[in-house]
Amino acid sequence: MTNGIKDGFYKEINPAGFGVAIKAGKVLFSKQSEFQKVEIFETDSQLGRVLTLDDLMMTTEGDEFYYHEMIAHIPMMNHKCPKSVLVIGGGDGGTVREVLKHNTVEKVVLCEIDGMVIDACKEFLPTIAGKLDDPRVEIRVEDAIEFIKDKKNEYDIVLIDSTDPMGPGEGLFTEEFYTNVKNSLKEGGIVAAQSESPVVNKEEIKKMYNLLKKVFPICSTYTSNIPTYPGGYWAWAYCSQTVEPLSYIDEKRCEEITKTCKIYNKDYHMARFALPNYLKELL
Repeated sequence: MTNGIKDGFYKEINPAGFGVAIKAGKVLFSKQSEFQKVEIFETDSQLGRVLTLDDLMMTTEGDEFYYHEMIAHIPMMNHKCPKSVLVIGGGDGGTVREVLKHNTVEKVVLCEIDGMVIDACKEFLPTIAGKLDDPRVEIRVEDAIEFIKDKKNEYDIVLIDSTDPMGPGEGLFTEEFYTNVKNSLKEGGIVAAQSESPVVNKEEIKKMYNLLKKVFPICSTYTSNIPTYPGGYWAWAYCSQTVEPLSYIDEKRCEEITKTCKIYNKDYHMARFALPNYLKELL
């Protein structure tokens, strides 16, 4: 079965042979960019509007916070004073929105290869993309692989909010790219990267962490649930040269951020690095 909208439902079957079905409503935006098919549509469900790229689910209004709070606040809270942040991918703006909740942040650079994603989300997903016009945000519509090559000692935090390792996102899963990301960090810098579904993408996860561990002396995994993503369970890589996960949490900032979040709090943060046996064995 082909993914996408058919007979009133958006259906997506993952590589493991199962998936999601959502009652689809009006298609608000559907165009082919230079890189991919970009589509936003209404749903007759609690999920609200949905963004898909090449007929694969990227984010929904109803459950986007499950992803964006995790990719942003876990690494941000482990840094004593994150001022400069780079978000790679993430054209929907959700990660940028969460990063800007931290009162230490002076500048966020969003490097997204596909400007159509940014423009479509600004228009049709304002609850997610609404902070992209914040004066602290610099948007760079370009290939992050090239963008990162000459960056040295620039960022406190780098968040790799990429698509899957195929199509435009494929080059973001290489040792060379991760090395350039490492070089772009300031002292005490931290990287978080989405690292696929531990249920569905076991081989991809194994390859990705093998590469990350070659580059970063500290490389850990944290997980959380995301209802509409393959397997309903997702992983992120936490990487640094010097900062161990859970070695520091800014208590005051944590308290303030928690008030704005649907998932994130200190107890939940502390539990994210506890892994099931099968995932420990995989890594």
